[in-house]
Amino acid sequence: MPENHHKVVIIGSGPAGFTAAIYAGRANLNPVIFEGMQPGGQLTITTEVDNYPGFEKGIMGPELMEIMRKQAQRFGAETMFSEITEVDFSQRPFKLKSYKDEYTADSVIIATGASARLLGLESEKEYMGHGVSACATCDGFFFKDQIVLVVGGGDTAMEEATYLTNHAKEVHLVHRREGWRASKIMLERAKKNPKIFFHTNKVIKEVLGKEENGRKLMTGVILEDTQDHSTEEFKADGLFIAIGHKPNTDIFKGQIDMNEVGYINVKPGSTYTNVEGVFAAGDVADSKYRQAVTAAGTGCMAAIDAERWLEMQES
Repeated sequence: MPENHHKVVIIGSGPAGFTAAIYAGRANLNPVIFEGMQPGGQLTITTEVDNYPGFEKGIMGPELMEIMRKQAQRFGAETMFSEITEVDFSQRPFKLKSYKDEYTADSVIIATGASARLLGLESEKEYMGHGVSACATCDGFFFKDQIVLVVGGGDTAMEEATYLTNHAKEVHLVHRREGWRASKIMLERAKKNPKIFFHTNKVIKEVLGKEENGRKLMTGVILEDTQDHSTEEFKADGLFIAIGHKPNTDIFKGQIDMNEVGYINVKPGSTYTNVEGVFAAGDVADSKYRQAVTAAGTGCMAAIDAERWLEMQES
C-alpha cells in the first residue's frame, strides 16, 4: 500500500479523538490522528476540569489533553498537527487531503467536535476560562454564591440559567430582544425560579476584568440597551454564553448524513454513520450532553466499531 495509506484515520482530537486513538492503537491498528485547527479540542480553552473521573483534585484542560495524547502515542498512534481540508467518502479506500498532502484510509473516525457560538468580542476571548464560559455544567461549580450572567434566548439559555441556580447566588439572563425563542415549558420553569432575573433588549458590549496575583479575573460587563443605545456597567463574577453550538462538519457536507444544524447522524447505540467504514464520535454527533467524559465514551465506541468493521472486511 502507498506510504500515506492507513487502516484508521481519526480526524480531530479532544477526548473523543484521543480515546479512539488509544483503543485503536491497543488493537494494533496503528491509527493516525489529525489534530486539526485546535489540537486537544475545546478543553484546551477550559482552564480547570473538575468533573473528569480519575482526577480527584481536578486538572487543567490542556494538561488532560496532553496526558491523553501521550497515552495514545504510547500505543502506537501517530499524532499530526495538521488539518484535513477535504474528504472523499464515495469509494474505498477513502481519500483525504490536508493543506500539503493526500492520504487514503480503510476506515475513518470523525471527531471534529463542535464550537460554541460566541459573541465575537476581543474581551470575551481575553477572559475565556477566567470568568467567561460556554458550558454551565462544566464550570458552574466554580461560581458558588456568586453573581453570573447568561446570554441567550433559547432553550439552551434557560437550561444553563436553571442549572446555574444550583451554585450561583443570582443568575441574570440577558437577551437582545423582548421575546424569547425558548419553549414555553423551559421559559416558565426559569421564570418561576427566584434566583433568575431577566434583562431583555440588552446586549453585552464589553467584558470587564482585572489582574489579581498574576491571574486574569472577570469583574463585570457593559450592557447596551438595543432600543435607546444607553450603556450601563453590570458587576458579575461570571458570564456564560448560551447562543448555541456549531458542529465542525463543513468539510463533510454532501458526503455524509447530518441533521439540519450539521450534527452527524449515527445509528442508535453505535457510532456508525450512513457510510460504511466511517464513524463519528464526540460532540460532532452529540448536541445533547457535550461533556468530555461522554465524548471519550463514544471515542472508545468508535474505535471498537471500526476494529470490528475492519475485521468483517477481511473475513
